[in-house]
Amino acid sequence: MYKVAEQQKKAQEQDLNQLLKVRREKLSQLQEEGRDPFQITKYDVTHHSMEVKNAFEELEGKSVSLAGRMMSKRVMGKASFCSIQDLQGAIQSYVARDNIGEDSYKDFKKMDIGDIVGIKGEVFKTKTGEISIHATEVTLLSKSLNPLPEKFHGLTNTDLRYRQRYVDLIMNEDVKETFIKRSKIIASIRHYLNGQGFLEVETPMLVANAGGAAARPFETHFNALDEDFKLRISLELYLKRLIVGGMERVYEIGRVFRNEGLDTRHNPEFTLMELYQAYTDYHGMMDLTENLYRHVAQEVLGTTKISYNGVEMDLGKPFERITMVDAVKKYAGVDFNEIHTLKEARAVAKEHHVEYEERHKKGDILSLFFEEFAEEHLIQPTFVMDHPIEISPLTKKKPENPEYTERFEFFMNGWEMANAYSELNDPIDQRERFKAQEELLAQGDEEANTTDEDFLHALEIGMPPTGGIGFGIDRMVMLLTDSAAIRDVLAFPTMKSQGASKNEANNAAQTAPAAKAVAETVAEAAPVKVEIDFSNVEVEPLFEDMVDFETFSKSDFRAVKVKECEAVPKSKKLLKFVLDDGSGEDRVILSGIHDYYEPEELVGKTLIAITNLPPRKMMGIDSCGMIISATHLVEGREGLNVLIVDDKIPAVRSTETIEEVDEWHARFDSSKMGYSSHIHNFLYRTFAQHGETCLAARHDVLMVTKDTQCV
Repeated sequence: MYKVAEQQKKAQEQDLNQLLKVRREKLSQLQEEGRDPFQITKYDVTHHSMEVKNAFEELEGKSVSLAGRMMSKRVMGKASFCSIQDLQGAIQSYVARDNIGEDSYKDFKKMDIGDIVGIKGEVFKTKTGEISIHATEVTLLSKSLNPLPEKFHGLTNTDLRYRQRYVDLIMNEDVKETFIKRSKIIASIRHYLNGQGFLEVETPMLVANAGGAAARPFETHFNALDEDFKLRISLELYLKRLIVGGMERVYEIGRVFRNEGLDTRHNPEFTLMELYQAYTDYHGMMDLTENLYRHVAQEVLGTTKISYNGVEMDLGKPFERITMVDAVKKYAGVDFNEIHTLKEARAVAKEHHVEYEERHKKGDILSLFFEEFAEEHLIQPTFVMDHPIEISPLTKKKPENPEYTERFEFFMNGWEMANAYSELNDPIDQRERFKAQEELLAQGDEEANTTDEDFLHALEIGMPPTGGIGFGIDRMVMLLTDSAAIRDVLAFPTMKSQGASKNEANNAAQTAPAAKAVAETVAEAAPVKVEIDFSNVEVEPLFEDMVDFETFSKSDFRAVKVKECEAVPKSKKLLKFVLDDGSGEDRVILSGIHDYYEPEELVGKTLIAITNLPPRKMMGIDSCGMIISATHLVEGREGLNVLIVDDKIPAVRSTETIEEVDEWHARFDSSKMGYSSHIHNFLYRTFAQHGETCLAARHDVLMVTKDTQCV
């Protein structure tokens, strides 16, 4: 298995290197001719794809210019089609030699999938009714030197999608739509708050004292001052300082950092929005939250009813309001109004198998009960109010019951979406709360706050009664875009390093000259293993008829090297291969696989072909053999993979005497792609019956298809 894995790795490296080589050679040729695309600094874009489609009646027959990435190309002699993808979507372009000129058309034929191009031409509709651009000018704006993922499978590996978000955005339209919605959600939040008289502000990320939340901070060292600093875990304490200064309504949307675990709802850096409003309390924050969520959903989605993972949530109805005590009573059957001592709280915790620590007090145990029994039931928008004082160090006590505070958490889908207080503005009480937090820190609670003397000084100057709230923007975006994990709504989520070589390359890039760093990075970076999802692949059933080995042995299966490959003029499907079959003479084979491969993808590859079929004329060209491939179905759509083998296999004649092909072989026609599955099944059955004989008679090789491997 180890040997096989090593062979596969080398084959992948060779394939990639060949593709990179071909594309770099094309770039070099352009540069030698004084047509370096990277020297182009601008392109006049008049329209985007969706604008053209939506305004077709107005734009029909008029000239427009678009720019984007070429996602497909079909060369058909004197005229071709390509698809250009821009911000809004994709649009087809018809490119004809007579319209753009012979030289430009030759240049177009050499362009690769993934290249950035500018298209200028007239808007028209094809006979099939597709709105398209009849190109009068095609400009290569940027050369793609690295190929995009294979067109039928796309980029499906989740880890690779997060690491290479730029490719993910290209290949997956729904991903791009998610991040467009994220931008609109944040813009809508700003629009609402600005309309309510709030001022957007910015506060420090590097702080001496990371407070305002129960979280473990990241620590760093500031060399210039020779002092240790922390990355902020919250926005709270600096925003409150601004309230003290007389800025009555303030908010900030910014990154915060918490040194905690990774899961579907947590990332060590995330986007937090906090706001503070003087002269209101936590009831005012509830009203603001309810109105804000309704506004954003209506403005971005066009409805107040949202669906997450098949569950509908209605933001148009009044949000439920329930105390934490009542929630625990409702879902756990335990009434903490009847529990008066820590001893009683510990006893009921043991009874209900709720684990607690020695340092936990009655209020902590109430919170543990809520997390254990109540949270998962809070699917519809719900405000959970009146938290115990032990877990609310920055919140005002309830005057009528000082064991509890004027605090709420906002829940949807069983998730905490926001946290809000009637803010504590008593500096004496705040100092006592900080003291209690210091004691917890001494007991080993790494998430406890430390005393912030400057903040206490600000409170002593005087802070008005204030309501404050913190929103997790990422979770809000998850709900409004129906995204399964927080990484799906973070453009570049935190990922584990890919290994020492990658780290070394990255470190080198920070210290070495740019050119050297790039070269070293390319040389040292290991290829990333791509996981492929076969769950939706349907394979054709095996032949009912058995094929005898004598018949099979008459076929000359040979490893062949692709010297040249090009599209056959006037054919949508055919590719013309010029092959080295080991005989010393070039062999020409035509294969109907252009729907699945671009010619440049196959140049330099080692394939398997039947070479003793009688010549067959296709489009006026003699096809002397058949390229072996395998077909399958993906959700009703046919897919095809050419059999690509290790380049170390030489193009040589097998030692076995090849007899003349009989009538059975004449059934196979390389112009009819469906027969490729016949070859696949034929090989499978024969090897199953005569494996030893076949392997002894022919090369013992690793056979590697485009997407799968088999020995």
